[in-house]
Amino acid sequence: MHKVRIMSNISSQAPCWDTSSFGHPADVSPLERSALGEHLSQCGALRGRLHTLRTGADGLHGLLTGHVVTTAMVAMLLVGGVSLMR
Repeated sequence: MHKVRIMSNISSQAPCWDTSSFGHPADVSPLERSALGEHLSQCGALRGRLHTLRTGADGLHGLLTGHVVTTAMVAMLLVGGVSLMR
């Protein structure tokens, strides 16, 4: 006979983390937001056109895989239409 072990979702330890907001709301300051925007602009410029192409291809792939049956039907209709035009 095997014993079944059931895991508990309740942790015996209290969370131990601190924030660096020193009692103030942990919001993003305008200076931090500006620095992040500048950093992202520089990273985007370094990546260039290939990154844009890859991002577009990833988006198209996600759209098509989410609609496999529809994509197959449209592809079959296109192939059928082209073959009828010949």
